[in-house]
Amino acid sequence: MSKMTVYRLVHSGELPAIRVGRSFRVPEQAVHDYLREAYIEAG
Repeated sequence: MSKMTVYRLVHSGELPAIRVGRSFRVPEQAVHDYLREAYIEAG
């Protein structure tokens, strides 16, 4: 997943993230959950 895709998902609210200074931190489990859901929907 590209960095821009992650930014887009964070800004749209599809991927939860915590803002730390000027950057975002996305919990690892949130990425796994998102990818699992995307795989199921595409499958």
